Amino acid sequence: MTEVIARPVVAGPVTGGQRGWPFGASMLDVAAFGYTEAEYFLEGTATRYRLAPGAELTRDGRWQAEPAGEAPFKTRMLVYRPGDPARFNGTVVVTWNNVTAGYDLFSAESLEIFEGGYALVCLTTQKVGLEGLPPEPQGLRAWDPERYGTLSIPGDDYSYDVFTQAARAVGRDRVRTPADPMGGLEVRHVVGQGGSQSAGRLGTYVNAIQPLSRAFDGFILTIYFGTGSPLEVGDAVVNINAPAMSNSPRDRLRGANLLRDDLGVPVFVVNSELEAIACYPVRQPDTDTFRYWESAGTCHVSAQGQRDRQAKFVRDQVRTLPLSEGINRIPMIPLYDAAFHHMHRWLSEGTPPPVQPLVEFAGDPAEVVRDELGIARGGIRLPQADVPLAKNSAIPLKDDIFAYLGGSSHAFPREQVHALYGDRASFLAKFRAAAERAVAAGVLLPRDVPALVAEAEEDWPG
Repeated sequence: MTEVIARPVVAGPVTGGQRGWPFGASMLDVAAFGYTEAEYFLEGTATRYRLAPGAELTRDGRWQAEPAGEAPFKTRMLVYRPGDPARFNGTVVVTWNNVTAGYDLFSAESLEIFEGGYALVCLTTQKVGLEGLPPEPQGLRAWDPERYGTLSIPGDDYSYDVFTQAARAVGRDRVRTPADPMGGLEVRHVVGQGGSQSAGRLGTYVNAIQPLSRAFDGFILTIYFGTGSPLEVGDAVVNINAPAMSNSPRDRLRGANLLRDDLGVPVFVVNSELEAIACYPVRQPDTDTFRYWESAGTCHVSAQGQRDRQAKFVRDQVRTLPLSEGINRIPMIPLYDAAFHHMHRWLSEGTPPPVQPLVEFAGDPAEVVRDELGIARGGIRLPQADVPLAKNSAIPLKDDIFAYLGGSSHAFPREQVHALYGDRASFLAKFRAAAERAVAAGVLLPRDVPALVAEAEEDWPG
């Protein structure tokens, strides 16, 4: 396999525009953490790929791809890095922005990133991020034509190489220019991260492109449904509102392939109960370079995550669906922060993430095994699942794609809560102990415990 090297021209920091700020910017006061926030444009020529002659998208994930053409591109990346080089831990996380909603979705609010000294690069990798979806496009070009009107990605076939070129623009072997996105920081490791639809594309990157590019030192796939995206889609774009996507989502979102484990770099998958169901047919064992986590009682989307994201949408004046009622109330965000923490240690110290139990399945077809309270057995036990006030699960409230992603939360009756725990003080003591067990297991960071306990106190009935 030959290494494919292309480097874009980097320009920035980008300022101005009709709105005066970058789309999707962090809701945190990043300066209070000693960080800078700056947007850069990347411009160059991207390669698209196809399967090599005789190759197939086999279940083992060991796919062989080859270049199939080139086209010019220009995109943007939003970069967060410590202002003081002494605070930089050497790890850059490059996020593949999710475009399922018709615009860039990404999180730049991770306390592990900002308190841990990482750099974060949020990359617009796909065409929809720029163009949006009909009938009312909300991509970057429509959101601020003055700032983003010159940006262009010819199609999603080129997204894999756009991702590669962003990694090269911020990595240890980057060309140092006055527009250096890393501001002269000494980068030691570059990690590719993607969630949901972006995790599917990142799965294909792991299986087909990383053997050619060798651009990343590790990968984190979150809420990954177990199937890589096609290498070639032409002019087609992801549209969650299309009937083919919205009908029978459980039948469509099923794992089909493994992630290759012969790359010599760590691959870390962090899934909720929903993706555990999807990935059950393609579960693969933990190895020296592979970790797979499943969390009981969680789902793809949580009420807290929707609420926090809504605040950003209001600021950015983005039209969205109303907040969903009754969806899952155990957020996955603490697990994502734990994943960043463990990936950094894996790369810098050689210490892999701890192996975790898997969600229990039984029957044919296999179904999640649930306890007497309706909570999934096995898996990672966040305190809301271990000492519950509600039945949180991936069981949808309706049969459509949005309900499927939100799962459900059914609060226990007050009488049941008191029968389980007695009074609030006893409940909180048990909840705090469960949180400390999660910390000891390595799935929860100590900084997250006080906020979880405070939320549990508010959730106590009455």
